[in-house]
Amino acid sequence: MSTAPLLYYITDRKAFPGDEPSRRRQLLDKIAEAAYAGVDYIQLREKELSTSALESLAREAIQIIQKLRTENQELRSALLINSRTEVALATGADGVHLPANDLTPQEVRTAWKMCGCGRLAREISPQDPQISVSCHRPEEVTRAAAQGANIALFAPVFEKKDATPAGLDALHLACRAKIPVFALGGITLQNAECCLQAGAAGIAAIRLFQENDITQVVRALRIR
Repeated sequence: MSTAPLLYYITDRKAFPGDEPSRRRQLLDKIAEAAYAGVDYIQLREKELSTSALESLAREAIQIIQKLRTENQELRSALLINSRTEVALATGADGVHLPANDLTPQEVRTAWKMCGCGRLAREISPQDPQISVSCHRPEEVTRAAAQGANIALFAPVFEKKDATPAGLDALHLACRAKIPVFALGGITLQNAECCLQAGAAGIAAIRLFQENDITQVVRALRIR
């Protein structure tokens, strides 16, 4: 029997129509939808927001996820903040996603441990952060695993603007690492199975989740 794939939603509020307050509301609704549907990871990838604006958005997202967890203890969605470790620590997010050429997982864990020395910090932030890392070559996944990452996002498998697709063979090599590898880049319901057969532990995407009914997407990906 096949193991159900892990799922990872990456946010992009700018893709929603309307003004900024409207896009924010739509994004928070989509985060709630993803958490309710059982998506494992939600990466808040709103890179251009100021620190205060991102903190406000993260806190509201965390409140939504925590409320859903209270109502259904089987829900386990982890909220990761893209790149901004200080925001993740300040808001009590579950961890961070590290783009290429960012901090190393070791540096994030050191910062997390130092912040956790205070009582208030321990109450706000989880003791062991979840860390995902962007990887574009198999050797980068191996390095991320050695540096203490929990998971790797391997991209682009199929497509990305101004980038050459890595392809399924490279994904297969990347999946030999000792951490779960998520396929990212041009993933659809039609090609997701190829990624899983290549060894991917999960599927990561923006459009696949954000532009569709997430409950239906989750059902389609997990009924194999």
